[in-house]
Amino acid sequence: MKAMKAVVSPHEWQLWYQKIVNEFGYDPNRDQFATDILSRLIYQRSLDPRILERMVSGKPVLIFGAGPSLEGDIVKLKERNLLRKFVVVCADGATSALLNVANYVPNIVVSDLDGFIPDLKVASRSGSIMVIHGHGDNIKLLKRYVPLFDKIVGTTQVEPRPGIYNFGGFTDGDRAVFLAASMEAKLVVVAGMDLGEVVGEYSKKHVKSVKTKILKLKICKELLEWLCSKVDIPFYNITGHGESIKGFINVTCPQLEQVLGATI
Repeated sequence: MKAMKAVVSPHEWQLWYQKIVNEFGYDPNRDQFATDILSRLIYQRSLDPRILERMVSGKPVLIFGAGPSLEGDIVKLKERNLLRKFVVVCADGATSALLNVANYVPNIVVSDLDGFIPDLKVASRSGSIMVIHGHGDNIKLLKRYVPLFDKIVGTTQVEPRPGIYNFGGFTDGDRAVFLAASMEAKLVVVAGMDLGEVVGEYSKKHVKSVKTKILKLKICKELLEWLCSKVDIPFYNITGHGESIKGFINVTCPQLEQVLGATI
């Protein structure tokens, strides 16, 4: 298999990862242990990432985060029939909203398995490719739920293993954007990506610490802004509320239709 395009070098990512470890007190050895477990769980059945590359390369990608604006963003995109004009990627819990509000199945789900598992299973059975992330805090979830899914690509934030890749990114939302950039999307649009101090109801089943979640969203925003400075891909933000993301152009649905028309 050819090497995937790297939008972040191992050295650059190590600097970010060390910052994250210092901020949250994570154990790199435990992250690596989770990666090893995930590799074994998907041994000989993981997908070649070139499948994702063929799906995404040269196409517009729409990424749903699980922020408070999510449901409203889905409604306005559905009303203007824009969903089908994109490769649609959901960050974990955003899958539930897309299924429930729009009855729409994402092409790709990026998840560390702390979303609503029945909805993730529905998406998987309906054709979504599951990009499943292993880290030190979800080892039990990996063991319990990974065997339930097909069409899996594994990801990590430490050293890759067979079937496991490090495309960069920290939270499900920014990992999805890093993935799209790595697969050479034509353009990237984010929705439901508020990144403020209000945690969306689809963010995860149980938020143990709102303070920690808000800090994670802060790191997510920093990573997205850094990524914008590195790659030659247009980034747009159609999120109804929340924080502006430096480098992302804020757009309305009519403006987004004009962007799509201009890129065809």
